[in-house]
Amino acid sequence: MAEARLRKVVTVTDELLLELGRPVAVPVRRVAAAAVIANPWAGGGFVADLGPEVERIAPGLARLLTDRISEALGGVDRIESFGKAAIVGLDGEIEHGGALIHTPFFGNVFRELAEGTSIIVFSDDRLPAGEPLTVPLWHKTAAATRSHYQTCQIRIPDAPRPDEIVVIAAGASGPRPNARIGDRATDPLIRLADLGDLETVT
Repeated sequence: MAEARLRKVVTVTDELLLELGRPVAVPVRRVAAAAVIANPWAGGGFVADLGPEVERIAPGLARLLTDRISEALGGVDRIESFGKAAIVGLDGEIEHGGALIHTPFFGNVFRELAEGTSIIVFSDDRLPAGEPLTVPLWHKTAAATRSHYQTCQIRIPDAPRPDEIVVIAAGASGPRPNARIGDRATDPLIRLADLGDLETVT
């Protein structure tokens, strides 16, 4: 990853065992892996074509971060949900982060390495160093599986610096703690006309 001018890699793992004092039916480990890199476009003003740098940097980032998630979860087969994110330092554009996570050079590589088929849910922002970012996740092969809608949060105290980007991939080994709100396959058919007059919540 020398071409990305990689400064550091941070991996955050959590595993919730109790929810409201009740044991979690399916213990789930959530992992966010982040690469702190130099923003390749920082200081260059408006760059019309971001493609060359994306092609050079993004695939290696996808492999690095997927490997970290897989290692933390105990294998690629343990990744049930995934998500991606980017935090751009204050001297960069949101589009710089988007370029590195939304194109096939990152997204397709991450999806294939994680053995997924779903579109990868995402978040991105421009923030000073140390600000947290919430990363959404959903099922890697069945995005409408409601039990797997969840988030994880990552915060790196010294990143991103103004001329850096934090690229993040996240994964979870299962559903939300004690998920029990059903799914599209079991939902009743609800139509607005069947609900009558709706009162405004004040």
